[in-house]
Amino acid sequence: MTGIETRDDWSRGRLGGRGPMVARWLSLASAPTFALMALVAAMAPADMICGGMQGPLSLQGMVPMYALMSAFHLAPWLRLFR
Repeated sequence: MTGIETRDDWSRGRLGGRGPMVARWLSLASAPTFALMALVAAMAPADMICGGMQGPLSLQGMVPMYALMSAFHLAPWLRLFR
C-alpha cells in the first residue's frame, strides 16, 4: 500500500510536473474569457439570448452573470500587479 495521494502528487504525476504551471495559466485565462463572453452576450440579438431582456441595465440574463464571474476571477491578475 502506497498511502494516500495528495492533489499535488496527482498533478505532478498526471501532468508530468507541470501541474502548478497549468493551474496558473488556467487561473489567468478565466477572467478575460468571462469578460469576452459577457461582451459576446451583450452584442447578441435579443432573440438569441436565453430569456427575455427587460432593458439595457437589467440584472437578469447572461451579461451580468458573465460580468460577475469575470470580477470574481480577477484575483490572479491582481496578484500579478501587487
